[in-house]
Amino acid sequence: MKTYELTYIVSPDITSEEAEAKGKEIESLISSKEGTILKQSNPSARALAYPIEKRASGFFGVLEFQVEPEKLLELKETLLKDGKIVRHMLIIKEAAMMKKERRTRTKPAPIFDIDTEKKPEPEPAKPAEREKVELKDIEHELDEILG
Repeated sequence: MKTYELTYIVSPDITSEEAEAKGKEIESLISSKEGTILKQSNPSARALAYPIEKRASGFFGVLEFQVEPEKLLELKETLLKDGKIVRHMLIIKEAAMMKKERRTRTKPAPIFDIDTEKKPEPEPAKPAEREKVELKDIEHELDEILG
């Protein structure tokens, strides 16, 4: 059996007792499909981040349960047909995976001779100095190339 999380929003047009009854109804629906409920939170009134079907608030509930994937389709259809449930989202809960430790680049270890303690590091090369070019020389070269 896979673990799922159902998040749903019940219409604010009903009372909080009716919203809790709707939550119990969803729980009994899952139980009738031979599912087991792991966690549940009673629907609580909350303001929505954006309006859904011209409603700015709703009763927000979350259920975590296990059920066979074949029986999940029936549950989805029932949630879609229910007029009191404004929106729902069903996701598969997976075990949190450990993140791999990020590799970082490191400088290679210096090579030492056995006889000497440490070799001196060479000085970084200085950029070559450019000789200055006159504007007349550039114009002369362009005339030769173009003309």
